[in-house]
Amino acid sequence: MLVKTIVCITGMPGAGKSTIVSKLEEIGFEKFTLGDGIRSEAKRRNIDPSGENLGKLMLEVRAKSGPGAVAELIKDSVQNSTQDVVIIDGVRSIAEIDVLKKIGDVKLLAIQASPETRFNFLSSRGRSDDPKTKENFEERDNREIGIGLEKLIEIADKTITNHNLTIDELVNYSKEIIESWIN
Repeated sequence: MLVKTIVCITGMPGAGKSTIVSKLEEIGFEKFTLGDGIRSEAKRRNIDPSGENLGKLMLEVRAKSGPGAVAELIKDSVQNSTQDVVIIDGVRSIAEIDVLKKIGDVKLLAIQASPETRFNFLSSRGRSDDPKTKENFEERDNREIGIGLEKLIEIADKTITNHNLTIDELVNYSKEIIESWIN
């Protein structure tokens, strides 16, 4: 049986992960988003999907079921995918990587961008959990760092610095890296 390649995209909020993932999905990659697992859980519990509520729920799920719990929410879907290569958006901890390693060959791609670039992007994106103020932005960054995101970025197999890159450049760099991993 062919081993599934699981490409995990990580980085601080607003670095460009979702942009890359949506473009990769457009060209045929199947994607799974850890945040969707939390959003689904919020919907199941009838919790308003504000940034604050989703952040609290993520921390609660991790506290109750362990640091890899959010990856566990999507593990079966990833395992049942018929694709040889899948993209995972929003991995935040080594424990989540460990969960995914049980079902495939995990590669980690980190996307980095300056805080100013990230805040500007998030402010204009318009998702319910996006920060409205610099204070909200810093709170979110601190929460993400607190669950291990910085350590994950440090151990990435490859890193792209999203500084003055066009969306096409960002996506093409990502695609080249992923193709090098699967060839």
